Amino acid sequence: MVQATAFLLVLSLALVAPGLSARKSTPLQCVLTGRWVNDLGSNMTIGTLNGKGEFTGSYHTAVTATSNEIRLSPLQGSQHHMNQKSQPTFGFTVNWSFSDSITVFTGQCFIDEDGKEVLKTMWLLRSHVDNLKDDWKATR
Repeated sequence: MVQATAFLLVLSLALVAPGLSARKSTPLQCVLTGRWVNDLGSNMTIGTLNGKGEFTGSYHTAVTATSNEIRLSPLQGSQHHMNQKSQPTFGFTVNWSFSDSITVFTGQCFIDEDGKEVLKTMWLLRSHVDNLKDDWKATR
């Protein structure tokens, strides 16, 4: 359980930690496209948005609760149209390549006081269980 807690903490910090972005943007415009890194070394890359606001990318976590080797995992998501402050809401799913679990994230891109882009998210992780009786412990 300690490993699972550490894994969940790292996932939450991956996009929630202040000062997460390793890049600067022009003031009042928050752009998801690019590489994002957290303080623990997890990173994700979001590709260019299509005309519908959809995107794909990859996520590489720095730690895991499994004994499996960590591998780059695909992500796909959608951004809501930009609001007047250009701080869009978004959501994406990561299909972990090295475990039987999937995580969904939802959040918003902000510009902080220093003009830096910051992602704030909430997430749910769903792990595989063998039967319906164990469903209660599959979502965190």
